Amino acid sequence: MKRSLKIIFTSDTHGHIFPVDYAAKAPAPGGLLALAAQVSKDGNTLILDGGDSLQGTPLSQYYIENSGKFPLHPVAESFNALGLDYYTLGNHDFNFGYNTLRDYIRGMNAACLCANVLDLEGELELRPWAVHELENGLRIGITGIVTDYVNIWEQPQNLEKLRVTDAFQAARDALESMKNQCDISVCIYHGGFEEDLQTGRLLSDSGENIACRIARELDFDILLTGHQHMAVEGRQVYGSYALQPPANAWAYAELSAEEGEAGFELSSRLLPIGREHSSQPWEKLLPLEQTVQHWLDKPIGLLEKDVAPEAKLEAALRGSRVADLFNQVQLDATGADFSCTSLGNEPVGLSSPVTMRGVTAAYLFANTLVVLEVTEEVIRRCLERCAEYFSLSQKGIEISRTFLLPKVEHYNYDFYAGLNYTLDLRRPVGERVVELSLPDGSPLGDKKYRLCTSNYRATGTGGYEVLRTCPVLWRGGIEMPDLTARYIQKYSPVKLDCPGHMKILY
Repeated sequence: MKRSLKIIFTSDTHGHIFPVDYAAKAPAPGGLLALAAQVSKDGNTLILDGGDSLQGTPLSQYYIENSGKFPLHPVAESFNALGLDYYTLGNHDFNFGYNTLRDYIRGMNAACLCANVLDLEGELELRPWAVHELENGLRIGITGIVTDYVNIWEQPQNLEKLRVTDAFQAARDALESMKNQCDISVCIYHGGFEEDLQTGRLLSDSGENIACRIARELDFDILLTGHQHMAVEGRQVYGSYALQPPANAWAYAELSAEEGEAGFELSSRLLPIGREHSSQPWEKLLPLEQTVQHWLDKPIGLLEKDVAPEAKLEAALRGSRVADLFNQVQLDATGADFSCTSLGNEPVGLSSPVTMRGVTAAYLFANTLVVLEVTEEVIRRCLERCAEYFSLSQKGIEISRTFLLPKVEHYNYDFYAGLNYTLDLRRPVGERVVELSLPDGSPLGDKKYRLCTSNYRATGTGGYEVLRTCPVLWRGGIEMPDLTARYIQKYSPVKLDCPGHMKILY
């Protein structure tokens, strides 16, 4: 009898447990509890996850800040209801420190495979790899690795008890250890593709994503990726069958391996997650969900004027009042000379009275703040990257394909405060900054300045490599949604009036 394997794979679920849209306060398809009711499992099925599970929704945020009040870990309980077998860690799973990570792993029934994470305390139940024998006798070798860019992004105090080592070398070592003990080898990689899978064009050589290198130089049969938040249908990538499900638990990957005369035939599909839920964990976690909904609707302060949702191109051209608010928060919290912030991919506004629901809908990220020492040259190079957001054609001004493909990245356009600057889009890319001065009109000169940005941008991610080498003057530990709520409470009613002025010519 020919043997087969089925894999159910999720990645980057980012705290999406209930089928709920928190920004809209409405039911929505997706979430781990809905997936648990949707999939079936037998002895020849493995359920796997690629990490980034702890951060991303108001529910996960509220639980981590108030975990002592609730006996059950919502993410762990949801994965347990799903019947998860193995998982790896994502870069955001380190955001909350060692103890939060320890409590999460202890709450999981599944085994955590993370070959390039070393636990210096010995309290985390981490394994580099495992061989799982199915009912039909097939032996599946599985390892997990996380992008080693964790070392660049993460706050140092969160890694004091951990060592994140080279991702490629860890994958090589794990494969070498298990390949003679298994029939099919699987790598769960919390990282993505550094090449365009259609053309082979190199997208980035930073090392953040190395899935193509893993596929090209190692011989895993199956490579399950994540991190990039791209839906990648299953395909042969060099020597491996690779795929990536979309983020936020609104779809999952189902992969099948059928034994044939010439080896195993692999196929897969990406499937949407519905709204039907698994009743038992739902009832256990419902008190937490109800508490979160109440917390989200509690008013925290006022704005002088409502901010209507801002279209992406129009905001980038004319300025964003929502970005003004975040820059005001950052300047107030740090006393920096300049501030830059970005917005999510969807148009957002903010109504008064302001609630936590409004704040978390407007600022989607779990970013903290960093103050960098910068010069005029650094600022110019960053603004030139911002200017790449725009493209001129016969149709007029458009958003550049650089920010739309292979995935949409509006969040890599930054809004600045504390500066006067003019971008001339009629000039070549890289030569578009035609005016740069302080708010009073004086030149920046040879002085050194303090720039407040997010911990994400401070690593140089998104095309801002020049920031990676800037000296770090200060690091904050409070996430921006919380800082924003405190600012609104303190200064209510808030007037949106950032220093500086932006002008764009085209």
